[in-house]
Formats: sequence, structure tokens, C-alpha cells
Amino acid sequence: MTIQLRQLSIGYPSKRGVRVVAEDISGAIRSGELTCLLGANGVGKSTLLRTLSAFQSKIGGEVLIQGRDLSDYTDKELSRLIGVVLTEKPDIRNMTVRELVSLGRSPYTDFWGNYSKEDLQIVDESIRQVGIENLSRRPIQTLSDGERQKVMIAKALAQQTPVIYLDEPTAFLDYPSKVEVLQLLRRICSEANKTVFLSTHDVELALQLADTVWLMTREDGVTIGSPQQLAREGALARFIEREGTTFDPETLAIRVRKDN
Repeated sequence: MTIQLRQLSIGYPSKRGVRVVAEDISGAIRSGELTCLLGANGVGKSTLLRTLSAFQSKIGGEVLIQGRDLSDYTDKELSRLIGVVLTEKPDIRNMTVRELVSLGRSPYTDFWGNYSKEDLQIVDESIRQVGIENLSRRPIQTLSDGERQKVMIAKALAQQTPVIYLDEPTAFLDYPSKVEVLQLLRRICSEANKTVFLSTHDVELALQLADTVWLMTREDGVTIGSPQQLAREGALARFIEREGTTFDPETLAIRVRKDN
């Protein structure tokens, strides 16, 4: 599945009317590829993700999924189309991992919220895919940040949506957990052919693991390409390099100068 953006303008209401955060965004997010959204704080990454998730309205342009405008989908249709994993830690107590992952099946349950045998099999399979079988009976409040993030990804998998958006999925994690989560998402893309689009500040990891990068800056808007392509064109150097910081376009490495 490919998500097509055509001259999309995003923003939000303000006291002076509508504040445009970014405009004229055009590009495609493709299934089977891990697509990472990079950009400085305040540039509009979260606003873009909220707009693509239908949590807030676009200002102009088009967001097309399966050739159909996002605004034409009903809430029920969207719940079976798009899974979302947000940055905020879920403040949940007295619920086990398996119970939380089971909530991903909510769009498919009957009026009374009953789970079928198939629903429960999908929950167990989602837990297995993420590799958290040993956590399934643990209360959510006893988990580490990395474990909790895996649970939220398992919940999105249980929702069985072809599209998954993640807002800073590696925030609050230690480095090994960051690597593990991004590798997991890359594997999900390739094995399940899902459309996975995530924002992150972990630039070096994204450049190593992403198939496609969306680089969002105030100066250039959104620039799209493979990490190697954006490196060759100089877009990554313009984004990364500051006084004391250099970027190597050949190795995609960021180096910080040590001042004596």
C-alpha cells in the first residue's frame, strides 16, 4: 500500500486564525519500507503525523490512501486502516501486557466487546512477533520503558492495520533498546509488508536502518530520498552540521570535534 501526499499543508488553529506549520508537502510512503521522518524540534513532525492519522484536519492538499482521500474514511474504517503509537508513556495500572495488547482487537469485537478465538490467536501472535512472550502476564506498571514500547508496538500489530505511524518510538530508551525497536520495525516492514512511518531524533540510527528518509526543515520543507541520496545531495549535511559537528556523506557518520 502506498500513501500519497499531494501539496499537503498542515497546521493548527491559533488566536490569529490558522497557523500554517508546513505546506506544499508531496511524496509517497510505501509499504515494505521503513520510512523515517527527521527534523528539528518545532518544525512540524508531530503535526504531520497527527494530520496523517486524522487526529487533526489538514489545511489544504490531499492525503490519499488506496486512492481515497483520508477525510472520506469513517472512524471505523480508519481504526482498521491505521495503527498509531504515540510518544507518551501509557499511564495504565492493574492491566497485564496481554490485556493491553488485546485492546488492539477493539475495532473487530462485537457490541459487547467480546473476543473471538481468532482475536486471541492474533493477540498471541502479535506478542510473539515482538518477542515479549515472557512479559505477557506482567502488569504494565512493572515494565521498563523499552519493554513498554514493545508492548505498544504489539498492540498496533494486533490491530492488523496495513499502516502504522509512530511518533518518537525510541524516546526515553537506552541505546541498545533504541536499536532493538528500530530493527523490530524494519523487520515488520519487510516480513508483513506494512507501511511504517515514524518520527525520530535518533538521526544516526535512522540513517543506518531507514529505507527512505523524509527530512523536514523550515528552509527546504520536506526533502525525500534514501539516506545515501540525501547525503550526496548535501541535504543531510545542511541539517546536521553545526559549529563543532561534521557529517561524512560516505559513511553517514556524524562526528563531534573535541575542543581542548
